[in-house]
Amino acid sequence: MTKSQSDKFVSSVQNFAFSQESSVVILRSVGYGLLILALFDIIETFIPPNFMNAAWEFQTIGALVERVPVPLISLALIFYGEMNLRRRWEFPLLKFLSWLTVIFGVLYFLMIPLGVVNSVRLQKQNIDQADSAVVEQIARAEQIEKQLKGATPQQIQAFLKSQGRGSNDETVTEVKTKLLSNISQAKQNIKAQAQAQQSYRGLNLTKKAVKWNLGALIAGVLFFCIWKGTQWARIS
Repeated sequence: MTKSQSDKFVSSVQNFAFSQESSVVILRSVGYGLLILALFDIIETFIPPNFMNAAWEFQTIGALVERVPVPLISLALIFYGEMNLRRRWEFPLLKFLSWLTVIFGVLYFLMIPLGVVNSVRLQKQNIDQADSAVVEQIARAEQIEKQLKGATPQQIQAFLKSQGRGSNDETVTEVKTKLLSNISQAKQNIKAQAQAQQSYRGLNLTKKAVKWNLGALIAGVLFFCIWKGTQWARIS
């Protein structure tokens, strides 16, 4: 290699190193910015707090799992390059963030049993609410049925007239029988619709519970991986 070629090679290496330095600074700046934005999201998620409320806790866990990619990416960008090209104020911050990752890892693991418990509680609440609504609607239908059975022909005719209907083609007995049949069918429809709606809600709840619990597990593992891989920051 001639001296001219050697100088060109050294110059290209220096240019590459300078470009890498600039890229590292940009990546870390983006990381710090994303981490601040993630902090804003976390604060918003907990305002207003409503602990011991199964629905709020369940939705909060879901929100934290759905938004976890941002802090994970931000931490990966911040820790990129280890101790190279660091400013003095970054050293204590890196140590703090490294320990913070293990705390986040533990918290996300703890979300799993909490999510399971809250999903079971919500499932029970949905069943109780559906049963209560069914009982109330059936009770109203049975009350109407009872009133109809005790109604006189004159009352039935008056009811039909109030609805803009006549009974010329049907006897009062036939009309009464048809109305009672409609009420009986309505009670069956109430039960079927309630069961279908309950099944739909239960399926959606189960899907969210599985998705968010698995997401919390993966997030916890990733936070622990970051903590394990940033030992250099804790011993600096």
